[in-house]
Amino acid sequence: MRRHRARTLARSPSTLPLAVMLGVAVVDAATGPEYNLLPVYAAGPALASARGTVRTVMAMGAVAVVLCLLFAWKADRFGELRMQVALLAIVYVTLAAVYATHARRKTERRLVDVQEVAKTLEDVLFAPVPPAIGPVRIGASYISASRATRVGGDLYEAMPTPDGVRLLVADVQGKGLDTVRVAAVVLNAFREAGPELDALADVGHRIETALDRRTDGQRFVTGILAQISPTGQLVLLNRGHPAPLLLTRDGDVDFVDSIEPAPPFGLTALAGSDDQQDGVTRRTLHPGDRLLFYTDGLSEARDGEGRFYPVGERAAPLLTRGSPDEALARLRTDVAAFTGTPPDDDSALLLIEFAEESAD
Repeated sequence: MRRHRARTLARSPSTLPLAVMLGVAVVDAATGPEYNLLPVYAAGPALASARGTVRTVMAMGAVAVVLCLLFAWKADRFGELRMQVALLAIVYVTLAAVYATHARRKTERRLVDVQEVAKTLEDVLFAPVPPAIGPVRIGASYISASRATRVGGDLYEAMPTPDGVRLLVADVQGKGLDTVRVAAVVLNAFREAGPELDALADVGHRIETALDRRTDGQRFVTGILAQISPTGQLVLLNRGHPAPLLLTRDGDVDFVDSIEPAPPFGLTALAGSDDQQDGVTRRTLHPGDRLLFYTDGLSEARDGEGRFYPVGERAAPLLTRGSPDEALARLRTDVAAFTGTPPDDDSALLLIEFAEESAD
C-alpha cells in the first residue's frame, strides 16, 4: 500500500512543482533577508506546465504567490519593489505556462485521436492469425522496427479454402509508412483472390495487378504463397523471398528452395517474364512436420561482428517442441541474444505444423 501511494505521488503532476517551491522556501528561510529568492517561486507553475492541466498550473501559480507574500512579510519587505517585481514575474510565468499547457493538451488530444485511428486501421488490416486452420496448426509472431507503429512492411495471412489452407508471407521493399500502404494492397488482394481462385499462380497474378493499379510502382514485394491440402500436399509459389525452413518429424532440416526462381511482385514486367508458374515448388508433408516462413528481418539479423543469424543452424532446434507459438517465442529470445540490440528491421514469422486434421 505504501509503495502504491509513493508511485501515485510520483506520477502526480503537482509533486515536482510543489517540491521545488518547498526547496526554494527552505533555502529562502536559511539564507535570510539579504538574498532575493522571491522570483524563483515562479519555477512552480513553469514546471507544472510540462505535465499538468491548466487548473494545476493555476494552482501552482497561486501557491507561488502565497509563498512570495509570506516570505516577503517574513523578511520585512512586504510592499517593496522587490516583492512587486517578484509577484509580476510569477504572474507572467503562470500566464505563459497556462498558454503552453493549453496548447500541449490540445496537441495531446489530437495525437490520441490519430493513434486510435491508426490502431483501428492496423487491427483491420493485420488481423491476428487463428491458431488452427484446416489441416494445420499455426504460430505467428511480428516485430516492427518502428516505434510509431505496431506493423510495418512485413506481412502474413492465412485463410481456409475448400482445398485446405492458403498462406501468404511477404516483405515490402523499403521502410516507412508507404510500405504499410503497399502491404495493405497486397493483403487485400490476397484476401479477395485467395478463397476464390484455383491456382496459386492466379492469386499471384491478382496481387501483381493490384500493385500495378493501386501503387506508384516504386516498391517491389518479395513473398511466398503456399497451399496445404488436408492430405499434406504442399504447393509453394516463391517470388524472390527467403526459402522456408522444413523440419520433418524424423528430424531432417531442409530449405524448400524453388527450382525456377521468380522475380518479386512488382518486378515481373521488368524481368521480362509473364510465366506465373515460375517459382512453384511441390512437397508432401507428414503429420508432425513443421514449416517456418519468415522475412529477412530474421535471416539478416546481425550480431556485433556483422554475422547473419544462421537460420538453419540455430532456429531448427528451437522449433521442434512445444506449440508453434511457444517455439516462436524461443526463437525470438534466441535472436535477441544473438544480436544483442533492438531489431532494426521488421520481422514476420509463421510456423506451420501439419496435423492432418484441424485442432478443435
